[in-house]
Amino acid sequence: MLLQNKIQKLADQYKSDTIDIRRHLHAHPELSFEENETVAFVTEKLRSFGISNLTSKANTGLVALIEGKNPAKKTVALRADMDALPINEANEVSYKSTNPGVMHACGHDVHTSSLLGTARILNEIKADFEGTIKLLFQPGEEKVPGGAAMMIADKALLDPKPSAILGQHVMPLIPVGKVGFRKGMYMASADELYIKVKGKGGHGAMPETLVDPVLISAHILVALQQVVSRKADPKTPSVLSFGKVMADGATNVIPNEVNIEGTFRTLNEDWRKEAHQHMIKIAKGIAEGMGGEVDFEVRKGYPFLKNEPELTERSIQAAKTYLGEENVVDLDIWMAAEDFSYYTQEMDGCFYRLGTRNESKGIVSGVHTPTFDIDEDALGLSTGLMAWLALEELKHT
Repeated sequence: MLLQNKIQKLADQYKSDTIDIRRHLHAHPELSFEENETVAFVTEKLRSFGISNLTSKANTGLVALIEGKNPAKKTVALRADMDALPINEANEVSYKSTNPGVMHACGHDVHTSSLLGTARILNEIKADFEGTIKLLFQPGEEKVPGGAAMMIADKALLDPKPSAILGQHVMPLIPVGKVGFRKGMYMASADELYIKVKGKGGHGAMPETLVDPVLISAHILVALQQVVSRKADPKTPSVLSFGKVMADGATNVIPNEVNIEGTFRTLNEDWRKEAHQHMIKIAKGIAEGMGGEVDFEVRKGYPFLKNEPELTERSIQAAKTYLGEENVVDLDIWMAAEDFSYYTQEMDGCFYRLGTRNESKGIVSGVHTPTFDIDEDALGLSTGLMAWLALEELKHT
């Protein structure tokens, strides 16, 4: 309990500094793979905390090491993402984005400031633990191919190689003061679908002389839903959605082609590959049967995210010790995607949720919206909790 109390005391002591760091990051957001000022700021802060073992990775990413006693005994990694979204902020706050059209609407400012706070705590108590903590500040979580994949390709997980990795993400559905965990399958894979339906356009009053790509597209859109309703195992979560259909004709003009864009998500990698083939076959069959053609491109995104059950159970118990059992909640499957999943392909991982909601303060907006914000009291919890989880995992053999 002495170490836990020390961590909690330091988290409270540095809470206002962590909030200031978060507000600076929020006011100066940068898009995916453009995080030059952000990583420079992170580097400066780490050095000011006395952490100097820093290595640049993936252009705008950074790895830092905090070595306790016997540093080769075990290594645990902690991850934060640093990029923002192309959204105009609608919040009227003192730390509102100063970069028009760019906003930290997914809480990456929270993740980065929290990991900086965690690093500060761990570096101050490194004489109290054995092993090494590896900090991963990664770029580009919001944009395929994903900064995590680039960090891995740039050998961020080597020298030393962690045995486990922990990551946290804001959750505006969970009240501030609480955190959420889920063992096993948690988040979906995400693939982008680009379909070009080609026909022969012309005057809308002369359909007999045309090959109508609009009509072909309508049949394809309806038929593709059979992939989920009739091809997928009902026990395997799957989502197929199309959000963009572009037929640049007019009331009396049939265009030569229609462009369609959508997303496919699931939690089974074998089914994921199979579904791609079903979609392509259905679209091509319909187009050819109606006299047209189709180009169907699947841009593979992030794999599904699985929280290693034993690591996650240890983290749940550690969180209950640190926060109290009533402040640790169970999560359901979520069909959004996260490139943290790439790390879990390499080692045991646990990705958990930090509650940021406070209805009494009007802080209820979801992520990826212009009004997203957090109750900053979460920053008094997030830093100490991650430090505690990391040290508890270092102790596990």
